[in-house]
Amino acid sequence: MFKNTKVFSSFSTPDIQATQTFYGETLGIEVKKTPEGLELHVAGGGAPIFVYPSDDYTAPEHTVLNFLVEDIDKVVDALKEKGISMEQYDLDSIKTDEKGVARNDGTEMGPKAIAWLKDPAEHILALIQEK
Repeated sequence: MFKNTKVFSSFSTPDIQATQTFYGETLGIEVKKTPEGLELHVAGGGAPIFVYPSDDYTAPEHTVLNFLVEDIDKVVDALKEKGISMEQYDLDSIKTDEKGVARNDGTEMGPKAIAWLKDPAEHILALIQEK
């Protein structure tokens, strides 16, 4: 039924301006403001991610966006220079190092490295280095 249907992802935010600044200026993503909210135009040429305002916003507890990066340490360092903190986890299944990166030496399932950060609305974003 939906095999050839175009799709896009969306999420809400309590502060459109802070979201526009974070994604556009801090992360360097092309952001287009529309009457309904924001379009985040990411690489790959697919449909933009739509962000809309919410008056009764509650931050989700799951990752909303995953960014594939070639060198996670380089990206984490660049984000830290911009004042962005990586999330720290010390769980049975996820342990991050002092930089906020969970590393995989190949003995576990999953990517080589992953780190998490939050946007101004507390959405969880992941940085993933596959190789």
